[in-house]
Amino acid sequence: MKIIAFGASPSKNSINKKLATYAANLFENAEVKVLDLNDFQMPIFTVDIEKEIGQHELAKAFLAKIATADILVVSLAENNGNYSAAFKNVFDWCSRITGKVFQEKPMLLMATSPGARGGASVLEIAKKAFPFYGGNVKAAFSLPSFDANFDIVNGKISNPELDNQLKEIIKNF
Repeated sequence: MKIIAFGASPSKNSINKKLATYAANLFENAEVKVLDLNDFQMPIFTVDIEKEIGQHELAKAFLAKIATADILVVSLAENNGNYSAAFKNVFDWCSRITGKVFQEKPMLLMATSPGARGGASVLEIAKKAFPFYGGNVKAAFSLPSFDANFDIVNGKISNPELDNQLKEIIKNF
């Protein structure tokens, strides 16, 4: 089983990438590939640029990575209650190639933030929107107060209750 995981943030120290990596590695007998959004930086999508250059090669590469997955593990960064601009741009470029960006792959959708709501706003937006774009959302998980609930040194959730909650989701995935 191959899992493609990514944090939907361009931050080099993305807490969402840390959470996605941890969660993906909880799946048994899985080959995990963690994507970095920084490898898919493209100009801000506009129809004018698209007319000039056509389908961007990095968007094609992102979609090709998604195609190799049996499961997607995506953790969304929340910027002003919505997706990060970097993720939205990758998504916009990809959606011009295929409306089914997530290619009907089973998806564990997550979010975390330093705040107590754990990216709840962006998670709700994505849970409603992603199915229209081929997102087969099987489960969702929010990790509140990242700094208090995640052990960065050991790369895992430090709050036993929340850790067990995520492990139960993955067990039943």
